[in-house]
Amino acid sequence: MPAAHNALICVALPGLAVSSELGQLSGRGLDGFYRGGRRLLSRCQVRVAGREPLAVQARMTAADSARFVGTLRLSPAAGPDPDVVVERTRCADGTERITFRNAALRPLRLPVEVALGTDLAELGAIASGAAGPELPATVRDSGLRWTTPGAAACVTADPPPADALASAGLLRWELDLPPSGTAVVELRVRADGAAPLRAVGHAATHPLAPARAAGDDPRVAPLLETAVADLQALLLRDPAHPSDTYLAAGAPWRCGMAPADALAAARMALPLGTRLAAGTLRALARTQLPGPGPRSGMIPGPRRDAGPLLPPGCTGTEATLLFPVLLAEARRWGLPEQEMQELLPAAERCLTWLRTTVGDGTYLPDPQPAGPARCETQAHAHRAALLGADLLDAYARPGATELREWAAALRSAFRTGFWIDDPGGGRPAAALAPDGRPVPHLGSAAVHLLDTGLLGSGRLAPGLLDKVQTEHLARLLGGPAMDAGWGLRGLGSKEAAYNPFGHRTGAVRVHESALAVAGLAAAGYEREAAGLLQGLLEAAAHFDHRLPEMFGGEQRSVGKAPLPHPAACRPAATAAASVILMLTAIAGVRPDAPAGTVTLRPVSGAPLGELGLTGLRVAGAPFAVRISRLGLAMVEEAAAGLQLGV
Repeated sequence: MPAAHNALICVALPGLAVSSELGQLSGRGLDGFYRGGRRLLSRCQVRVAGREPLAVQARMTAADSARFVGTLRLSPAAGPDPDVVVERTRCADGTERITFRNAALRPLRLPVEVALGTDLAELGAIASGAAGPELPATVRDSGLRWTTPGAAACVTADPPPADALASAGLLRWELDLPPSGTAVVELRVRADGAAPLRAVGHAATHPLAPARAAGDDPRVAPLLETAVADLQALLLRDPAHPSDTYLAAGAPWRCGMAPADALAAARMALPLGTRLAAGTLRALARTQLPGPGPRSGMIPGPRRDAGPLLPPGCTGTEATLLFPVLLAEARRWGLPEQEMQELLPAAERCLTWLRTTVGDGTYLPDPQPAGPARCETQAHAHRAALLGADLLDAYARPGATELREWAAALRSAFRTGFWIDDPGGGRPAAALAPDGRPVPHLGSAAVHLLDTGLLGSGRLAPGLLDKVQTEHLARLLGGPAMDAGWGLRGLGSKEAAYNPFGHRTGAVRVHESALAVAGLAAAGYEREAAGLLQGLLEAAAHFDHRLPEMFGGEQRSVGKAPLPHPAACRPAATAAASVILMLTAIAGVRPDAPAGTVTLRPVSGAPLGELGLTGLRVAGAPFAVRISRLGLAMVEEAAAGLQLGV
């Protein structure tokens, strides 16, 4: 798999542009323009007077664009100053604007060449190292064209080149520049016959509110701005139902629907409005498996590697349990009644699947029927049962009593069956093996025990752990074995299988770190929550405020920076949405739109100092809140008639 950690990734799905900091598309690794998962152009190398510009700066200018600046000295005897500045602006929509500026005091005649090439490879083939060689080009109009069975792409140039050489893949110009003069060449990369790219996130009707943050901590504003932009960039439309949008899991590797990730990200992004949740739920409801049979009502999903200590889990199980939770919480944030009625039957089928699959047992195995009972799966199932019961009661649907009774039985069994006593006070088991043996390692999956879900009147649902067990877990999560100083490790550093780069055995996973911040804050463990929050904010600053899906779990120390993970998606939907979750959790925003109230439970220690959040949405209207340095909350904008809960 080519490394992605040092790439500049421009995203406006289904478009993607990936390049190194040198700016040139080299034809190696991930370099290229992509559309719909296919690489349309892999090589785009600019030469002036036969030489490549010296790269001096590369930076993202937006989620979908990057700027590269290079210089050239055409007359070395004239001194150290460059004669030519070459600026390249690359966009995910398949355009590249190359500007040549004469920095000399004399006129310049610049011979410019752009070398182009592509393999038209699918992203999956590139990831597995199976991409083929470059294809031969043909001249077409003002550029070049490449074809392979089932695909074709072309590059056109404006102004048209003086020469186009198909055999060498070259476009040539002779540019005359007066002193301080500029010339621009614009390249457009297109799939043959395709219309110009229209990214979902650029549409005026995209589903995300333009939230902004301001306050004492200067890291918060750019972090939230980047997160919202990345979420917009990762939006996709259901091809058969264009009004329904959802989030791709992340770029560059996972630019399509991943059900569990899409639901988790939509849930964390509810403060930006409920339209994303509705589109995600509708798209996944159409995939729900019909009956009869043991899988009837499931949202299908692939297996997910769980590291060396447990077998792969089923993301379909997680998605099926997240579906009713997202619908129930979207109702609290203001999902319109018509959409609630439309989506309720699919949520009921998910809940029926849960009760049918558990049967007379207590725990939900994953994968079914003979997999281990994972800690996080029980947390997902318990939350789905309680929020699902609340949903069924709200619409006078049957089944709520059975769900609550099973959830109570699960709580009682979990507090004894999953708790491992030790001299330090104990810990939850990562899982129970099919033979009932506890799997004892401590990992970040335990944070799902703190994510209990939102009920009415600003109340949180009860969790699987009792008060004493929750306190022990909070101390473990805030301790040095789990807290790397940048966020929460996927596996404690004292565990035998610990690997700081293991994607399930020690790397910091941003999504679970954010869940820990929110869950610890809600449970009253503000010191531990604030420590993890500050670590993530510091890590984000090292990643230019664009948090990756995961990064190395080495311990933070003076002078160190977090280590990128070469296989991480960046941007990633759950990492970007985690920013929304953390900031609204610190502000303690808990709406109940059906009751016409919003409750504020800010973290009393005000770990970010004064914090203002604007551009959120509650009950379908703009919402703004400000937290003072004393931890006091004040609503600054809200829907008419929305009352402050107690």
